[in-house]
Amino acid sequence: MEAVRIRTDELVTGMIVAADIYTSNDQLIITKGTKLDERMITRLRFYNIYGIHVYDGNPVEEPHKEESYIEMLRSTPEFKKFNRTYVESVEKVEDSFNNLIDGDGEANLESLLEETDRILSEGRNGTHIFEMLHGIRNYDDMTYVHSLNVSLICSIFAGWLKMSKEETRILTQAGLLHDIGKLLIPKHIISKPSKLTEDEFEEIKMHSIKGYQALKDLNLDVRVKYVALMHHEKCDGSGYPNGFKANQIEDFSKIVAIADVYDAMTSNRTYRQAICPFDVVENFERDGFLKYDPGYLMIFLERIVQSYLHNVVRLSDGREGEVVMINKLSLSRPVVRCGNTFIDLSKEPKLSIESVL
Repeated sequence: MEAVRIRTDELVTGMIVAADIYTSNDQLIITKGTKLDERMITRLRFYNIYGIHVYDGNPVEEPHKEESYIEMLRSTPEFKKFNRTYVESVEKVEDSFNNLIDGDGEANLESLLEETDRILSEGRNGTHIFEMLHGIRNYDDMTYVHSLNVSLICSIFAGWLKMSKEETRILTQAGLLHDIGKLLIPKHIISKPSKLTEDEFEEIKMHSIKGYQALKDLNLDVRVKYVALMHHEKCDGSGYPNGFKANQIEDFSKIVAIADVYDAMTSNRTYRQAICPFDVVENFERDGFLKYDPGYLMIFLERIVQSYLHNVVRLSDGREGEVVMINKLSLSRPVVRCGNTFIDLSKEPKLSIESVL
Protein backbone atom coordinates (compact mmCIF):
# COMPACT_ATOMS: atom_id res chain seq x y z
CA MET A 1 0.00 0.00 0.00
CA GLU A 2 1.36 3.44 -0.92
CA ALA A 3 2.08 5.99 1.80
CA VAL A 4 1.14 9.66 1.49
CA ARG A 5 1.83 12.64 3.73
CA ILE A 6 -1.24 14.40 5.06
CA ARG A 7 -1.77 17.42 7.30
CA THR A 8 -2.91 16.66 10.83
CA ASP A 9 -6.03 18.81 10.41
CA GLU A 10 -7.07 16.57 7.48
CA LEU A 11 -6.79 13.29 9.38
CA VAL A 12 -9.89 11.19 10.01
CA THR A 13 -10.47 8.16 12.21
CA GLY A 14 -9.56 4.83 10.69
CA MET A 15 -6.52 6.05 8.75
CA ILE A 16 -3.50 3.78 9.17
CA VAL A 17 -0.18 5.32 10.18
CA ALA A 18 2.57 4.49 7.67
CA ALA A 19 5.62 5.35 9.80
CA ASP A 20 6.48 5.64 13.50
CA ILE A 21 5.70 9.13 14.81
CA TYR A 22 8.14 10.85 17.18
CA THR A 23 7.97 14.18 19.01
CA SER A 24 10.66 16.82 18.58
CA ASN A 25 12.35 15.28 21.65
CA ASP A 26 12.60 11.88 19.98
CA GLN A 27 9.77 10.36 22.01
CA LEU A 28 7.73 7.70 20.21
CA ILE A 29 3.99 8.47 20.46
CA ILE A 30 2.33 6.39 17.71
CA THR A 31 3.71 3.31 15.96
CA LYS A 32 3.52 2.34 12.32
CA GLY A 33 0.38 0.36 11.46
CA THR A 34 -1.78 2.01 14.11
CA LYS A 35 -5.37 2.89 13.13
CA LEU A 36 -6.12 6.46 14.17
CA ASP A 37 -9.04 7.40 16.38
CA GLU A 38 -10.13 10.82 17.66
CA ARG A 39 -7.98 10.64 20.77
CA MET A 40 -4.87 9.88 18.74
CA ILE A 41 -5.55 12.72 16.33
CA THR A 42 -5.96 15.02 19.33
CA ARG A 43 -2.65 13.71 20.68
CA LEU A 44 -0.89 14.66 17.43
CA ARG A 45 -2.17 18.22 17.78
CA PHE A 46 -1.20 18.07 21.44
CA TYR A 47 2.43 17.47 20.41
CA ASN A 48 2.31 20.13 17.66
CA ILE A 49 2.80 17.55 14.91
CA TYR A 50 1.49 19.16 11.73
CA GLY A 51 1.63 16.26 9.29
CA ILE A 52 2.21 12.49 9.15
CA HIS A 53 2.45 9.67 6.62
CA VAL A 54 -0.60 7.42 6.26
CA TYR A 55 -1.41 4.64 3.85
CA ASP A 56 -3.37 5.78 0.82
CA GLY A 57 -6.89 4.37 0.56
CA ASN A 58 -10.24 4.49 2.33
CA PRO A 59 -10.16 4.81 6.11
CA VAL A 60 -11.09 1.69 8.01
CA GLU A 61 -13.95 2.63 10.29
CA GLU A 62 -13.65 0.27 13.21
CA PRO A 63 -13.10 0.81 16.92
CA HIS A 64 -9.51 1.11 18.06
CA LYS A 65 -8.28 1.07 21.63
CA GLU A 66 -5.51 3.62 22.05
CA GLU A 67 -2.29 2.15 23.35
CA SER A 68 -0.42 3.77 26.19
CA TYR A 69 3.04 5.17 25.53
CA ILE A 70 4.62 2.16 27.22
CA GLU A 71 2.53 -0.28 25.16
CA MET A 72 3.63 1.51 22.01
CA LEU A 73 7.24 1.50 23.19
CA ARG A 74 7.08 -2.26 23.75
CA SER A 75 5.96 -2.80 20.15
CA THR A 76 8.98 -1.03 18.61
CA PRO A 77 11.87 -2.99 17.08
CA GLU A 78 14.43 -1.17 19.27
CA PHE A 79 12.56 -2.13 22.46
CA LYS A 80 12.27 -5.75 21.32
CA LYS A 81 16.02 -5.80 20.67
CA PHE A 82 16.67 -4.16 24.06
CA ASN A 83 14.38 -6.70 25.71
CA ARG A 84 16.18 -9.67 24.12
CA THR A 85 19.55 -8.33 25.27
CA TYR A 86 18.15 -7.65 28.75
CA VAL A 87 16.69 -11.14 29.17
CA GLU A 88 19.95 -12.75 27.98
CA SER A 89 21.89 -10.61 30.45
CA VAL A 90 19.61 -11.51 33.36
CA GLU A 91 20.24 -15.20 32.65
CA LYS A 92 24.00 -14.64 32.61
CA VAL A 93 23.82 -12.60 35.82
CA GLU A 94 21.94 -15.46 37.49
CA ASP A 95 24.56 -18.02 36.41
CA SER A 96 27.47 -15.78 37.47
CA PHE A 97 25.93 -14.96 40.86
CA ASN A 98 25.32 -18.62 41.61
CA ASN A 99 28.90 -19.48 40.60
CA LEU A 100 30.22 -16.67 42.80
CA ILE A 101 28.22 -17.89 45.81
CA ASP A 102 29.51 -21.41 45.15
CA GLY A 103 33.08 -20.07 45.26
CA ASP A 104 33.77 -20.22 41.54
CA GLY A 105 32.76 -16.81 40.27
CA GLU A 106 35.70 -14.43 40.38
CA ALA A 107 36.57 -15.05 36.71
CA ASN A 108 33.03 -14.02 35.71
CA LEU A 109 33.08 -10.56 37.31
CA GLU A 110 34.46 -8.78 34.25
CA SER A 111 32.02 -10.55 31.95
CA LEU A 112 29.17 -9.27 34.17
CA LEU A 113 30.24 -5.70 33.44
CA GLU A 114 30.26 -6.56 29.74
CA GLU A 115 26.57 -7.51 30.08
CA THR A 116 25.81 -4.08 31.55
CA ASP A 117 27.71 -2.46 28.68
CA ARG A 118 25.69 -4.50 26.15
CA ILE A 119 22.41 -3.21 27.55
CA LEU A 120 23.59 0.40 27.78
CA SER A 121 24.66 0.25 24.13
CA GLU A 122 21.03 -0.46 23.16
CA GLY A 123 19.90 2.98 24.37
CA ARG A 124 20.40 6.38 22.78
CA ASN A 125 21.07 8.06 26.14
CA GLY A 126 20.36 7.73 29.87
CA THR A 127 16.78 8.98 29.53
CA HIS A 128 16.08 6.42 26.81
CA ILE A 129 17.46 3.61 29.01
CA PHE A 130 15.11 4.67 31.82
CA GLU A 131 12.17 4.55 29.41
CA MET A 132 13.20 1.06 28.32
CA LEU A 133 13.49 -0.10 31.93
CA HIS A 134 10.05 1.34 32.65
CA GLY A 135 8.80 -0.77 29.72
CA ILE A 136 9.95 -4.02 31.33
CA ARG A 137 8.60 -3.34 34.81
CA ASN A 138 6.09 -6.19 34.42
CA TYR A 139 8.88 -8.75 34.84
CA ASP A 140 9.05 -10.61 38.14
CA ASP A 141 11.41 -8.67 40.36
CA MET A 142 14.04 -11.29 41.16
CA THR A 143 17.30 -10.42 42.87
CA TYR A 144 19.04 -10.81 39.50
CA VAL A 145 16.71 -8.38 37.70
CA HIS A 146 16.93 -5.83 40.50
CA SER A 147 20.73 -6.11 40.61
CA LEU A 148 21.00 -5.57 36.86
CA ASN A 149 18.64 -2.58 37.02
CA VAL A 150 20.60 -0.97 39.84
CA SER A 151 23.87 -1.43 37.94
CA LEU A 152 22.35 0.30 34.88
CA ILE A 153 21.00 3.14 37.01
CA CYS A 154 24.39 3.52 38.72
CA SER A 155 26.17 3.71 35.36
CA ILE A 156 23.83 6.50 34.23
CA PHE A 157 24.04 8.20 37.65
CA ALA A 158 27.85 8.19 37.38
CA GLY A 159 27.54 10.15 34.14
CA TRP A 160 25.34 12.72 35.86
CA LEU A 161 27.99 13.01 38.57
CA LYS A 162 30.74 13.40 35.91
CA MET A 163 32.74 10.49 37.24
CA SER A 164 35.80 9.15 35.45
CA LYS A 165 35.55 6.03 33.31
CA GLU A 166 37.24 3.94 36.01
CA GLU A 167 34.98 5.26 38.79
CA THR A 168 31.94 4.61 36.60
CA ARG A 169 32.93 0.98 36.12
CA ILE A 170 33.51 0.50 39.84
CA LEU A 171 30.17 2.10 40.73
CA THR A 172 28.40 -0.01 38.07
CA GLN A 173 30.01 -3.16 39.48
CA ALA A 174 29.02 -2.10 43.01
CA GLY A 175 25.41 -1.67 41.87
CA LEU A 176 25.46 -5.10 40.28
CA LEU A 177 26.81 -6.87 43.38
CA HIS A 178 25.12 -4.82 46.13
CA ASP A 179 22.43 -7.44 46.87
CA ILE A 180 24.52 -10.59 46.35
CA GLY A 181 23.91 -11.49 50.00
CA LYS A 182 20.20 -12.06 49.29
CA LEU A 183 21.16 -15.31 47.59
CA LEU A 184 22.27 -16.51 51.02
CA ILE A 185 18.88 -15.79 52.60
CA PRO A 186 16.20 -18.56 52.49
CA LYS A 187 14.06 -18.19 49.34
CA HIS A 188 10.78 -18.56 51.21
CA ILE A 189 11.63 -15.35 53.11
CA ILE A 190 12.89 -13.38 50.09
CA SER A 191 9.79 -14.21 48.03
CA LYS A 192 7.19 -14.13 50.81
CA PRO A 193 4.07 -12.32 49.45
CA SER A 194 2.79 -11.19 52.86
CA LYS A 195 4.24 -9.06 55.64
CA LEU A 196 7.43 -10.40 57.16
CA THR A 197 7.54 -11.37 60.81
CA GLU A 198 10.02 -9.55 63.02
CA ASP A 199 12.36 -12.56 62.94
CA GLU A 200 12.10 -12.82 59.13
CA PHE A 201 12.91 -9.13 58.74
CA GLU A 202 15.96 -9.55 60.97
CA GLU A 203 17.04 -12.42 58.71
CA ILE A 204 16.57 -10.25 55.60
CA LYS A 205 18.72 -7.53 57.15
CA MET A 206 21.57 -10.02 57.40
CA HIS A 207 21.95 -9.98 53.60
CA SER A 208 24.25 -6.93 53.77
CA ILE A 209 26.69 -8.69 56.11
CA LYS A 210 26.45 -11.96 54.15
CA GLY A 211 27.08 -10.07 50.91
CA TYR A 212 30.19 -8.40 52.32
CA GLN A 213 31.48 -11.75 53.55
CA ALA A 214 30.94 -13.30 50.09
CA LEU A 215 32.97 -10.50 48.42
CA LYS A 216 35.62 -9.60 50.98
CA ASP A 217 38.29 -12.03 49.73
CA LEU A 218 37.72 -11.39 46.01
CA ASN A 219 39.93 -9.18 43.85
CA LEU A 220 37.53 -6.22 43.88
CA ASP A 221 37.83 -2.53 44.63
CA VAL A 222 37.14 -2.12 48.35
CA ARG A 223 34.27 0.28 47.55
CA VAL A 224 32.35 -2.58 45.90
CA LYS A 225 32.65 -4.58 49.14
CA TYR A 226 31.62 -1.59 51.25
CA VAL A 227 28.52 -1.07 49.07
CA ALA A 228 27.38 -4.65 49.75
CA LEU A 229 27.77 -3.93 53.47
CA MET A 230 26.48 -0.34 53.70
CA HIS A 231 23.78 0.18 51.04
CA HIS A 232 21.05 0.14 53.71
CA GLU A 233 22.80 2.59 56.03
CA LYS A 234 21.08 6.00 56.31
CA CYS A 235 22.67 9.39 56.89
CA ASP A 236 20.50 9.97 59.99
CA GLY A 237 21.73 6.71 61.56
CA SER A 238 18.42 4.85 61.10
CA GLY A 239 19.82 2.22 58.69
CA TYR A 240 21.43 -1.17 59.14
CA PRO A 241 23.50 -3.24 59.86
CA ASN A 242 25.62 -0.81 61.91
CA GLY A 243 23.48 2.35 62.23
CA PHE A 244 26.24 4.42 60.63
CA LYS A 245 25.68 8.16 60.12
CA ALA A 246 26.56 10.35 57.15
CA ASN A 247 30.31 10.77 57.67
CA GLN A 248 30.73 7.04 58.41
CA ILE A 249 29.13 5.85 55.16
CA GLU A 250 31.36 5.40 52.11
CA ASP A 251 30.30 7.66 49.18
CA PHE A 252 29.63 4.89 46.66
CA SER A 253 27.35 3.26 49.24
CA LYS A 254 25.37 6.50 49.50
CA ILE A 255 24.94 6.59 45.70
CA VAL A 256 23.93 2.93 45.36
CA ALA A 257 21.45 3.34 48.24
CA ILE A 258 19.50 5.91 46.17
CA ALA A 259 19.52 3.79 43.00
CA ASP A 260 18.52 0.72 45.03
CA VAL A 261 15.48 2.37 46.60
CA TYR A 262 14.35 3.99 43.34
CA ASP A 263 14.41 0.68 41.46
CA ALA A 264 12.81 -1.28 44.30
CA MET A 265 9.91 1.16 44.62
CA THR A 266 9.23 1.48 40.88
CA SER A 267 9.34 -2.31 40.33
CA ASN A 268 6.68 -4.94 40.96
CA ARG A 269 7.20 -6.87 44.16
CA THR A 270 5.50 -10.04 45.38
CA TYR A 271 3.59 -8.02 47.98
CA ARG A 272 2.69 -4.91 45.90
CA GLN A 273 2.54 -3.40 42.43
CA ALA A 274 5.12 -0.90 41.20
CA ILE A 275 4.75 2.61 42.64
CA CYS A 276 4.30 5.57 40.28
CA PRO A 277 7.70 7.27 39.77
CA PHE A 278 6.29 10.66 40.79
CA ASP A 279 5.10 9.14 44.08
CA VAL A 280 8.60 7.77 44.59
CA VAL A 281 10.07 11.23 43.96
CA GLU A 282 7.56 12.71 46.41
CA ASN A 283 8.63 10.18 49.06
CA PHE A 284 12.25 11.16 48.51
CA GLU A 285 11.36 14.87 48.75
CA ARG A 286 9.41 14.35 51.96
CA ASP A 287 11.72 12.01 53.86
CA GLY A 288 14.85 11.54 51.80
CA PHE A 289 17.06 14.54 52.53
CA LEU A 290 17.74 13.37 56.08
CA LYS A 291 18.21 9.71 55.16
CA TYR A 292 20.24 10.12 51.94
CA ASP A 293 23.10 12.39 50.97
CA PRO A 294 21.38 15.63 49.82
CA GLY A 295 24.01 16.39 47.18
CA TYR A 296 23.60 13.05 45.44
CA LEU A 297 19.84 12.88 45.97
CA MET A 298 19.08 16.28 44.44
CA ILE A 299 21.05 15.51 41.28
CA PHE A 300 19.34 12.13 40.98
CA LEU A 301 15.80 13.47 41.45
CA GLU A 302 16.27 16.37 39.03
CA ARG A 303 17.55 14.08 36.29
CA ILE A 304 14.98 11.34 36.92
CA VAL A 305 12.09 13.79 36.69
CA GLN A 306 13.55 15.26 33.50
CA SER A 307 13.39 11.76 31.99
CA TYR A 308 9.58 11.89 32.34
CA LEU A 309 9.23 15.29 30.66
CA HIS A 310 6.79 15.05 27.70
CA ASN A 311 5.44 11.70 28.87
CA VAL A 312 1.66 11.33 28.99
CA VAL A 313 0.35 10.79 32.52
CA ARG A 314 -2.99 10.12 34.17
CA LEU A 315 -4.03 12.43 36.99
CA SER A 316 -5.89 11.36 40.13
CA ASP A 317 -9.13 12.85 38.71
CA GLY A 318 -8.87 10.64 35.59
CA ARG A 319 -7.69 13.28 33.13
CA GLU A 320 -4.71 12.54 30.90
CA GLY A 321 -2.09 15.07 29.87
CA GLU A 322 1.53 15.73 29.03
CA VAL A 323 4.22 16.68 31.52
CA VAL A 324 5.40 19.98 30.03
CA MET A 325 7.42 21.66 32.78
CA ILE A 326 9.27 20.61 35.93
CA ASN A 327 8.88 22.64 39.14
CA LYS A 328 12.39 22.82 40.62
CA LEU A 329 11.03 23.43 44.13
CA SER A 330 8.50 20.60 43.87
CA LEU A 331 9.91 17.96 41.52
CA SER A 332 7.11 15.46 42.09
CA ARG A 333 4.46 18.02 41.08
CA PRO A 334 5.17 19.27 37.54
CA VAL A 335 3.02 21.28 35.16
CA VAL A 336 0.73 19.03 33.10
CA ARG A 337 -1.09 20.11 29.96
CA CYS A 338 -4.52 18.55 29.52
CA GLY A 339 -5.82 19.73 26.13
CA ASN A 340 -5.60 23.52 26.27
CA THR A 341 -5.46 23.61 30.08
CA PHE A 342 -2.18 23.88 31.97
CA ILE A 343 -2.32 22.40 35.48
CA ASP A 344 0.44 23.36 37.91
CA LEU A 345 0.30 20.47 40.39
CA SER A 346 2.44 22.41 42.86
CA LYS A 347 -0.61 24.68 43.30
CA GLU A 348 -3.20 21.89 43.25
CA PRO A 349 -2.75 19.90 46.49
CA LYS A 350 -5.81 17.74 45.82
CA LEU A 351 -4.46 16.54 42.45
CA SER A 352 -1.53 14.21 41.79
CA ILE A 353 -0.06 12.05 39.04
CA GLU A 354 -1.55 8.56 39.32
CA SER A 355 0.46 6.81 36.61
CA VAL A 356 2.79 7.31 33.66
CA LEU A 357 1.12 6.05 30.46
